[in-house]
Amino acid sequence: MKILDWYILKRYLLTFSMMLLLFIPIGITVNLAEKIGKILENNVPFGEVALYYLNFTIYFANLLFPIFLFLSVIWFTSKLANNTEIVAFLSSGVSFARFLRPYIIGATIISIFAMVLGFYLAPIASQGFNEFTYKYLKGPQYQQPGQNIFRQINDTDFIYVSSFDPAQKRGYHFTLEHIENNELTYKIFANSIVYSEKDSTYKLFNYFKRTITDNGDIIESRRRMDTVFSFDLEDLTPVNYIAETKPYSELVDFIDKEKARGSSNIGRYEIVKYKKWSLPVAVFILTIIAVSVSSIKRRGGMGTNLAFGITTAMVYVFFDKVFGVLAEQSDFSPLIAAWLPNVVFGILAVYLLYNAKR
Repeated sequence: MKILDWYILKRYLLTFSMMLLLFIPIGITVNLAEKIGKILENNVPFGEVALYYLNFTIYFANLLFPIFLFLSVIWFTSKLANNTEIVAFLSSGVSFARFLRPYIIGATIISIFAMVLGFYLAPIASQGFNEFTYKYLKGPQYQQPGQNIFRQINDTDFIYVSSFDPAQKRGYHFTLEHIENNELTYKIFANSIVYSEKDSTYKLFNYFKRTITDNGDIIESRRRMDTVFSFDLEDLTPVNYIAETKPYSELVDFIDKEKARGSSNIGRYEIVKYKKWSLPVAVFILTIIAVSVSSIKRRGGMGTNLAFGITTAMVYVFFDKVFGVLAEQSDFSPLIAAWLPNVVFGILAVYLLYNAKR
């Protein structure tokens, strides 16, 4: 690799690292100023607070990764342009494609980092971040109750609850059907079902069981029934951030399991899976856009390029969030939702690159 490549690559990686080191402490300071009252009120141990902000750092970096990358590339490339260094490079006979090569090498390194972050580190950080938030800052009552939950637990058992409150661990209008050889063997009803953490049992209120036999139906009813089932509390309603907390291999298995159970949250889970692949690709797209825009010396200087960069990055994040919510709450394809921002901005990158070469 020649001197030019090393020069640009070092500036690429150093500026990106400095951008992270600059904004993450600001994010921690703002978050701490907002949450310090709750932390002191709940007497949270210092060790848990320190671990929370370690997880927050990873969570925050993963969340705003495109913005950090985009601004860092625009920043140092604009400085090169303002110092007429790019003009000197291109005037010496270096083609624009050759000038772009160290950027692509840098994007490859950052892309690998993004994959490691998204596949392994971010899930662990997300779990710690969310658990701390609901334990000390919000409380479990802020978990959204599940509605009309129908799930296949195994090859023979199907359950249904009209609603489930995670804070109280209580479900309403519970039904369990046991089917063998395509025939209903027995069916259990209860007005409500409550999970007891103390002994890992379920309490059924206004319990009613109908067993179907060749000699007629057997009816059993009780005001209260304590029993053990083969399903977990998570099967009734997994927490809304559960997909974010699973490494990629576990996430794939989890989604397959949820599909077999007829979960209504498949869109939410799949959008998380597809974004783990779309973000590393976005690194290359955003790098090309940033270089194409900032490699030309403009009358407004670096300020014009940064204004464009901030606007473009915010539009990208906006597109990403809007299509993500659309996939979670409708029948919109999670695959399209995760990749459509990359397609749109990929076309923009090709257009800007073509004009930059001219």
